[in-house]
Amino acid sequence: MSSTQAYIADISNYDGTEITLKGWLVNRRSSGKIQFVILRDGSGFIQAVISKADVSEEVWERAKGLTIESSLIVRGKVRKDDRAPGGYELELTELDPVQIAEEYPISPKEHGVAFLLDNRHLWLRARRQHAILRIRHEIVSACRNFFDDRGFVLADTPIFTPNASEGTTTLFETDYFGEKAYLTQSGQLYNEAIAMSVGKTYCFGPTFRAEKSKTRRHLIEFWMIEPEVAYALLDDIIELAEDLVCFVVGSVLEKRREELKVLERDLAPLEEVKKPFPRITYDQAVELLNKEGIAFEWGSDFGAQDEEILSRAHQRPVTITRYPSAVKAFYMEPDPGRPETALCVDVLAPEGYGEIIGGSQRIHDLELLRQRIREHKLPEDAFSWYLDLRRYGSVPHSGFGMGIERVVAWICKLEHLRETIPFPRMLYRLSP
Repeated sequence: MSSTQAYIADISNYDGTEITLKGWLVNRRSSGKIQFVILRDGSGFIQAVISKADVSEEVWERAKGLTIESSLIVRGKVRKDDRAPGGYELELTELDPVQIAEEYPISPKEHGVAFLLDNRHLWLRARRQHAILRIRHEIVSACRNFFDDRGFVLADTPIFTPNASEGTTTLFETDYFGEKAYLTQSGQLYNEAIAMSVGKTYCFGPTFRAEKSKTRRHLIEFWMIEPEVAYALLDDIIELAEDLVCFVVGSVLEKRREELKVLERDLAPLEEVKKPFPRITYDQAVELLNKEGIAFEWGSDFGAQDEEILSRAHQRPVTITRYPSAVKAFYMEPDPGRPETALCVDVLAPEGYGEIIGGSQRIHDLELLRQRIREHKLPEDAFSWYLDLRRYGSVPHSGFGMGIERVVAWICKLEHLRETIPFPRMLYRLSP
């Protein structure tokens, strides 16, 4: 007998209807003449009930022979049940295995992190990882919608670059047909060129840092979304960054509450993410750290512990502006009233998650930019095209980068970035 092909995510549309589901077995348990199986189909999870009185002996025995992660096609009637996860069950009548899985290496028992990362290709099937993937997707989708709806043009920037955008110590170098090339640290410099064409642009793609760091806040490969706006000043992009963060959090709260429940995420702090964000200067941040007993000296950059303290001091994201120019990138515009500081901003997520956005107003004066390139001991010839942008119609402009994985970690309240991306690349971790 034919039935409607359906997805678990849409199960509420089929109450009382015979449907077909195609998916995998998550778990099975038996209680006398009833078997309970948990199924997933990629869109969600559902419990199916098999009553021995309602199915053939063949179907009953097939169900008993299923192993974890066996793939199967099932048919049955959808029944509303408030006690069931998701509020619905499937009264299963037919079951056809597609493949009976071998003994699954990941069991309900506790596994070490190294084991789970070695089996990341399978670990992704777990309910928790499924929820994180869905939330990550929503964050990316919200970012694109935010910029697209505001007239920004998405433009792809190169992965291979001839020069550094942030510095020269964390670059992955490769041979490019006899020339030195590097994996990109940021699309920003190219974004600046595109902004001079279309006015408002953004890029979204992978970036790379050759940092020998094993902290919970670092990945070797991660994704950034980077807007750039012609004629924008520092305050303009602070407003843009605040609007983006509020939009993304709001979108996740609206569309991914079930996944947040799976992660047992306390929603109250996310619901507090509203404008205006607290704004403090670097000077005020240093003063706050000193009051907390941290012997922090003016002129240093904030470390992870410093950012954690600063972010915990506020109920919602906080913006910190005007860092010392010496600890920031060469392209950042100096504050005209205090040139030892830069017209820059970092946005720290609350609850101790630290920096999620870094941005600035860019230097638009040719001679000042050339001077900064020399001060940073960067090869001027590699930046000749970038200097051209200051020769032909240069204007004040600003932008920022937001790290997707750090936003995922904060919104999901994860301890480590390794769960924020399907296949993390970390120090000593290149597979699977």
